[in-house]
Amino acid sequence: MSGNKSFIAKVEEAILRFTKPDYMDSKEKVDDFLKNTSQNEPPRSIFKSMDFNGTEVFTFGDENAENTILYIHGGAFVGEINYQHLLYCFLLSRKLNAHVLAPVYPLAPSSKAMQTFDVIAELYKTLVVKNNLIVMGDSAGGGFVYSFCQYLKTVDMPQPDKTITFSPWVDISMSNPPYDSKNDPILGEIGLKEIGKSWAGDLDTQDYRVSPLFGDNADLPDTLIFVGENEIFCKDIEKYVETLKKDGVNVKLVIGSGLFHIYPLFPIPEARSAFKEIKKEIIK
Repeated sequence: MSGNKSFIAKVEEAILRFTKPDYMDSKEKVDDFLKNTSQNEPPRSIFKSMDFNGTEVFTFGDENAENTILYIHGGAFVGEINYQHLLYCFLLSRKLNAHVLAPVYPLAPSSKAMQTFDVIAELYKTLVVKNNLIVMGDSAGGGFVYSFCQYLKTVDMPQPDKTITFSPWVDISMSNPPYDSKNDPILGEIGLKEIGKSWAGDLDTQDYRVSPLFGDNADLPDTLIFVGENEIFCKDIEKYVETLKKDGVNVKLVIGSGLFHIYPLFPIPEARSAFKEIKKEIIK
């Protein structure tokens, strides 16, 4: 499926193909990557950050803004927050009258999922008093958003007002093959499966806390999901959307024709259309 994507999106996809990590498509290379990698330092940037109980949290906009956004960055749970995420959070704060917080959460392989739940839960507790609280995330961070909302029900904490995700990784067990890794310019089934096991730690890879596809979505907030038509997560996300609907969740799915993973975060025309959808959801 090629879709009617813009010329700029085609150029961006070509660049992504050239820079795709080799460990995404090789068991040997992903094992070596996980064995030898350690958590990277987040980028030093012009954006301010604060220390929250030992966790760095980047902050954007006025804390008294009309909207509050907790942003959980992607990177397959091994990639640190980067300038793409930071610039997007800055855009959210400026265009949506929002105070945006982006935590530098613990990553695999040195950390496991439940450590990050603890970090995010403590930060979230400080935000529940805010009006119009939105939890957003991309890729691995997007999947975490839904797992976290399911988790909130088990600890009697209130749900956010809304969730918005980009290409959420909803099944780290990758249990719905075949996945067309060859035509995905960013992701690969082999690498993701091994990274998913590392992130899960002692949890089963189909535990809802790492794979929200298998969890209970009843009473989750309204959600808006974006996915690229040509990415390997597309069919898992479509399956999750049907599950959300069955569980009574108000969900809107936007599929980017012929597009790739987390396309709304890239400087392409299609991202502008996606942002308009986000604005409609948040600013009523």
